[in-house]
Amino acid sequence: MLLMRAMGEVIVITSGKGGVGKTTVTANIGTGLARLEKSVVIVDTDNGLRNLDILMGMESRIEYNLIDVLEGACHARQAMIRDKNLPNLYLLPAGMRDSGTAITPDQMKKLVWELKDEYDYCLVDCPAGIDTGFRNAISGADRAMIVTTAEVPAVHDAMRVVELLGEAGIDRIQLIVNKLRPELVRRRDMMSAEDVCEILGDKVTLIGQIPDDDELVIATNKGEPCVGDGSVSGRVFMNICRRILGEEVPFMDLMPRRGFLARLFGRR
Repeated sequence: MLLMRAMGEVIVITSGKGGVGKTTVTANIGTGLARLEKSVVIVDTDNGLRNLDILMGMESRIEYNLIDVLEGACHARQAMIRDKNLPNLYLLPAGMRDSGTAITPDQMKKLVWELKDEYDYCLVDCPAGIDTGFRNAISGADRAMIVTTAEVPAVHDAMRVVELLGEAGIDRIQLIVNKLRPELVRRRDMMSAEDVCEILGDKVTLIGQIPDDDELVIATNKGEPCVGDGSVSGRVFMNICRRILGEEVPFMDLMPRRGFLARLFGRR
């Protein structure tokens, strides 16, 4: 008797504000899930401003792109690029031109639903903002992950994204707080991940907190996701991936350790 493969899941990774590291997060999560032996396709929907291919070291291998697929110039398989090290990881790159209103939510929904029939996870890297590109990217998503920093403008924009996701019927919303600086959090000069989660409300669940890590910056510049390596960020990303799979993984303690004299004299 033939066993039917369970249908995959579409996860949109979004943010209200640009510059919060959403695309870096997407590249690392996709790579991490593939390292955990899941089949993954990442769809870059940031047409006109694509860079996910650069972060994954695939920019020289692009022949077709998302716009070509949606306009019928090629099939999705023709446009997808396979990772050189992980045969179960693929990227469908964005186009180099802004598609404007040429792409519709219905087209995106049809594409991602076809992809989740073939892959365990379809990750959709959403463009920043809440305009047409956002509405297209969230089409067909089973759950959403919001990436934000612990800064007031970014959290304010994330609040609007939570509202719009709810209006679109996406009720499973998870939060990743990026670029945390634990020393500032300890001094109460920066919000903690828990603070951000509380502000965004009970519709949002914290799934990851990523430190402002030099090793992550170096890996990003090399086009090599750091997930699973020995760096703090590499371990944090792998923990996020395990939580996506449903594992109960405790959050790492990112707070800096104070020295003996600081503890003795109560220095904060």
